[in-house]
Amino acid sequence: MNHDQQKAILTIALFAAFADGKKDDREREQIRQLAESLGSDTGTQDIAKLYQDVLLKRVSVDSATILLDDQSHRQLAYEMAVCVCDADGIQTATERRFLDDLKVALGLSAEQIEQVEYEAGELASLVDNPAFPATVVTLSSQEKASSEPVIAAVANVPEAELDKMILNYSILNGALELLPQSWASMAIIPLQIKMVYRIGKAHGVELDTGHIKEFIAAAGVGLTSQYLEQFGRKLLGGLLGKMAGKTVGGIGSAATGMAFSFATTYALGQAAKRYYVGGRVMNSNILRDTFQNLLGPAKQLQTQYLPQIQQKASTLDVTQVMSMVRGA
Repeated sequence: MNHDQQKAILTIALFAAFADGKKDDREREQIRQLAESLGSDTGTQDIAKLYQDVLLKRVSVDSATILLDDQSHRQLAYEMAVCVCDADGIQTATERRFLDDLKVALGLSAEQIEQVEYEAGELASLVDNPAFPATVVTLSSQEKASSEPVIAAVANVPEAELDKMILNYSILNGALELLPQSWASMAIIPLQIKMVYRIGKAHGVELDTGHIKEFIAAAGVGLTSQYLEQFGRKLLGGLLGKMAGKTVGGIGSAATGMAFSFATTYALGQAAKRYYVGGRVMNSNILRDTFQNLLGPAKQLQTQYLPQIQQKASTLDVTQVMSMVRGA
């Protein structure tokens, strides 16, 4: 896949992000920062300006699809669009119309898209309705030796046990980001919701999904923009397309700059812990500053735990991931 084809798929993904017409200024700003970040990381200014091109309609879905002459690239573009539309929950009618039009523009058959629509739909339903309380996130026997997860139902959980639970979720979400399948990163958001729920429950507070999603957004972690970031880094890092459907064992150096979801999940968990300890009195500015201050150290931990993240990724399959997210 060449650079123009990568940019075409990103263009379609950005159109999908704005398809519902309801993105607030906060989410738009996060997506803009994401586009700039991806451009800076890859040294390509045209990626950095892609956000404005889409927002101002200087490019179109049709002009992007023309560049995708390979059928597998067209299918990947549709898969990414479905996942972006589903990232913050169930699709709206406007998003469904966008996807129907996109399917026609890409010339895809029902058989080519049936499985990804099913998997994305299943995960999207869990963004809005996760299973509470969550079951324990299990790790390999080697990981268990140093990091046994906590049971959420226990009140007044020791801080060290909460830290271990946050670490377990972070390793798992970092591993999910390394999987080449388009649906894998969608599992990260419901797992983050469940993590925050369990932290609150350990402090005697049970919030519903809507309040937890608002907490995550107030911390500066947009649901759609977070998925877009994971997708963009996979695409530009070469983990999509040529890697699709393969195991993670051969990723090698491509994974070194990935697993950003470890840091995001870890910082979010630590921010939630401070939020509940403090009696939930942080305003949005303080919460966002707290999250940003925690993100730097979390990125350093991410490097430290990369071997565990890669090991976890090598053992995951779709059945296992779905079971974890459902809490079965």
